[in-house]
Amino acid sequence: MNVAERPHTVETPAVQPPHPTPRPAEEFAALKKAWESPKGWRILTAVNNTYVGVWYLGTALLFFILAGLLALIMRAQLARPESEVVGHGLYNQLFTMHGTVMMFLFAVPAVEAASVYLLPNMQAARDLPFPRLSAFAFWAYLIGGLVFFASLFWGVAPDGGWFMYPPLTSYRYSPGDNADWWLLGIGFIEISAIAGAIEIIVGVMKTRAVGMSLDKLPVYSWAMLVFAVMIVVGFPAIILGTILLELERAFHWPFFIAEKGGDPLLWQHLFWFFGHPEVYIIFLPAAGMVSMIVPTMAQTPLVGYRLVVLAIIATGFLSFGLWVHHMYTTGLPKMSLSFFSAASTAVAVPSGIQVFAWIATIASGRLKLTTPALFIIGFLFIFTLGGLTGVMVAVAPFDWQAHDTYFIVAHLHYVLIGGMVFPLFAAFYYWIPAASKRALSERLGKWVFALMFLGVNVTFFPMHIAGLIGMPRRVYTYPVGMGLEALNLVSTIGAFMIAAGVALFLYDLARNFRFTFDDNAGNVWNAGTLEWLPNGKYAARSIPYVTSRDPLWDRPNLSKEVEDGAWYLPGNPTGGREALVTSPIEGRPQYLLQIPGPGWEHVLAAFFTAAFFLLLTVKLVFLALICGLLAVACVIWWVWGLDPGPTRPPADIGGGIVLPVYVTGPMNHSWWAMIVLMVVAGMTFACLVFSYLFLWLVNPGAWPPAGMSVPHLDWPLMAGGLYGVASGLIAAASRALREERTTGRLPVLILLALPCVVGAAAVDLWAQWRAGIAPAAHAYGACVFAIIALQWFFVATSAIMGLYTIARWLAGKLDPVRRSTFDNVMLFWHYTTGQGLVGLLVTYGFPHAVGGG
Repeated sequence: MNVAERPHTVETPAVQPPHPTPRPAEEFAALKKAWESPKGWRILTAVNNTYVGVWYLGTALLFFILAGLLALIMRAQLARPESEVVGHGLYNQLFTMHGTVMMFLFAVPAVEAASVYLLPNMQAARDLPFPRLSAFAFWAYLIGGLVFFASLFWGVAPDGGWFMYPPLTSYRYSPGDNADWWLLGIGFIEISAIAGAIEIIVGVMKTRAVGMSLDKLPVYSWAMLVFAVMIVVGFPAIILGTILLELERAFHWPFFIAEKGGDPLLWQHLFWFFGHPEVYIIFLPAAGMVSMIVPTMAQTPLVGYRLVVLAIIATGFLSFGLWVHHMYTTGLPKMSLSFFSAASTAVAVPSGIQVFAWIATIASGRLKLTTPALFIIGFLFIFTLGGLTGVMVAVAPFDWQAHDTYFIVAHLHYVLIGGMVFPLFAAFYYWIPAASKRALSERLGKWVFALMFLGVNVTFFPMHIAGLIGMPRRVYTYPVGMGLEALNLVSTIGAFMIAAGVALFLYDLARNFRFTFDDNAGNVWNAGTLEWLPNGKYAARSIPYVTSRDPLWDRPNLSKEVEDGAWYLPGNPTGGREALVTSPIEGRPQYLLQIPGPGWEHVLAAFFTAAFFLLLTVKLVFLALICGLLAVACVIWWVWGLDPGPTRPPADIGGGIVLPVYVTGPMNHSWWAMIVLMVVAGMTFACLVFSYLFLWLVNPGAWPPAGMSVPHLDWPLMAGGLYGVASGLIAAASRALREERTTGRLPVLILLALPCVVGAAAVDLWAQWRAGIAPAAHAYGACVFAIIALQWFFVATSAIMGLYTIARWLAGKLDPVRRSTFDNVMLFWHYTTGQGLVGLLVTYGFPHAVGGG
């Protein structure tokens, strides 16, 4: 069915392009010049979402291949009983690295990378709101990931499993550096994932096409929004867990050592609060891709759009209620098991809604069996099987039998390969024509699908049987005579079939993929969404007014109108790079965001940040501190130019709409980013408070233990008073900045607030130390000092931000109008003082409320 035959999905209002065409040639030339990429080796400084997205995806694909090679070595070892292809020590490193690389270096980065490329184009935005943040996340991920993987070749790769359960991974049983590579390397890489999540949240909510209200938002954008929120909520748990375990390894603070008041189950709670939602963090973006591909393949709008969106939101919400799904065999109370078993079953409902919506869409259209469609069908089959076994292991008595057997290995891979890898390959074949001069081969693509689909089932279906027979997970060999020989040999053959499919895909990619901006293969699928608009390095030439979810189907001339510059913002009125910022609900234009171009600041910041963490791993503390200071300096250099102020007059974007080029407060995109960052900080602190309270309950009557006492309440009252004064002084500085005649008070008030907030943290530290609280003697002292250490980190960061604000005031870059920097710093200061007050309440209040202190 061609475009002319397609009925409108909604009644389209009579909206006309605001600009006459043709547009002046010099306008287009200025736009192209502003978005021109650096030449030669300076291309590394590029920040265009198209460059960064392709680099990001290429790196994620590299790690997918590397992790797959590790899997092939493991399958070769397990093909025959009592094999000696690799020894048990190397095998432990291989399966740890395979799981870690697949989950941390491929799955999450791959979907983030796809969003960096797709979201601006899908929402007809010029770029994401923080292009250098996306580039920083990529470079940090690339450098950290490559060095982390290289630890295999140095014999120091982590070997405690991708889940790193203590006490096996604590200093007593893993005294080498292997576990440190995981803790510091992966903890750092997760920080880059959070940076990407902040970018995605602000990008989805604030940089959209005119008129793209939430009910017209592409399903993929909804999926990425929920994905990013889940990262913001879930990833702080694993970051905190890695910090606590590294503190235990480095300084013997006993968070997980039972004889000193710790509990290994605390790690499992922190890890799986992140780990099980991560399955859905991976699945939801893939489901969003499927919801974009299926309507195009069937040439009909998605059935049940609102239900699909609600299902995505429900999946994200429910996923945080079932982390104990992985802890059924740890001796939890039966009431807890019942609750989490019910939640584990309930989460299948929203997934089922999406599956039935896709099937209904296929049934209501005319599906063509193209390569993307075949991968979608394969996804539906494999993911559904994985979901069925997921319902089985949600039942606690069955899980008690199947836990830690190869049945779980089969279930995990059916869910992850079916729910993420197959949709991602469908996305490769579907969207590569938007980035390449040539589409990938349909003939080769069908062979790729056949090899991968058959390979997955041949590999993992026999593992269900092997697990039920009794083959345990994470063993490097097995004895003859258990009935496992044929099953393992078949699984190994299947693994090499998958590898053959991936190799054929790489051949197809090398033969046909030719990255381009303005000469791509075009809308080869007759899709209806905005990422198929003609574009260049500046994305769409002009930003259209959106009246439906499938604008290219409903307005057949829209592509030409956009390319001719007939819609909003056909040029660059500020003379630089710009993005149109819209309201979060209705998609109404609010202001023009002046965004930065290429630069070395973020690249060097990523390099030195990676060096800081990696040097700490090998105990080169002095060099690590130097790199940390250089990283902070590069970040300051980077952010110095990010608040240009109202340097240009309001700009006419067309249709009589004149927008400011600078705003402050909640309308500003950076304000949103700071709010999201505060949620990340709050979740990290909440997980630390949870750790304190969990261990408090584990130690009834001994919190604090004998020999330690809670300081007198005079100390927390003094510290709390200083926090309150510091927050009040910052509020007074905000009022002083509102008027020109009082701005001179700003640096004085900030300089008065600095000793107050530092003094409050110092009083707390001194009181606890004076009371004999020893962090290495008992988990109580470890938790108290962990809360103090985290607070000191925020106090130090607040102090740096305060001094930075004073520097901007002295440089004439801060005034009653140009105050976004101060507004963001003020938010962070208020958060820091609030966290300090809650920390005082927890550490001084709860031992008195219950316990033996």
